[in-house]
Amino acid sequence: MVIKGVSHIAIGVRDMEKSLRFYRDLLGLQVVRDEIQETRGTVLPALYKDPHERRRAVTLYWKRGKEEAFLVLSEHTDKPVSGEAIKLDQIGIHHFAFWVQDLPKVYEELQAKGAEFVVPPTVTKTPDGTFNSAFLRDPDGILVQLDELVE
Repeated sequence: MVIKGVSHIAIGVRDMEKSLRFYRDLLGLQVVRDEIQETRGTVLPALYKDPHERRRAVTLYWKRGKEEAFLVLSEHTDKPVSGEAIKLDQIGIHHFAFWVQDLPKVYEELQAKGAEFVVPPTVTKTPDGTFNSAFLRDPDGILVQLDELVE
């Protein structure tokens, strides 16, 4: 088997409107689908910690195209969900990253729009190259990293 790339990233959210303000309005991802999905009577209950009747699922693209990765936000509207975003020293997916161009400019623009960064742009040298990276949190506390390869 050969992995060709990432298909999508799915994130459970508490408040879809707050999350859309972050991912759509602040980061600029484009909503391509917004739907209510019934979960009862599907394979989905096997993937849940607690039973749910339905969820709102919103699909967002940063670049739409064949085999391009995308983001799915899901909010369970029938009853409250449990859990908290994890930290870097805990088991599970603790963050994901987007490539950006001109991170210092992106940083200034996002700060002007009210984004609160956990780590401002910081240059780090690794065996794979030199990167400028910054971290912020989404409305549920999930770390989102913005990366730029420094030439």
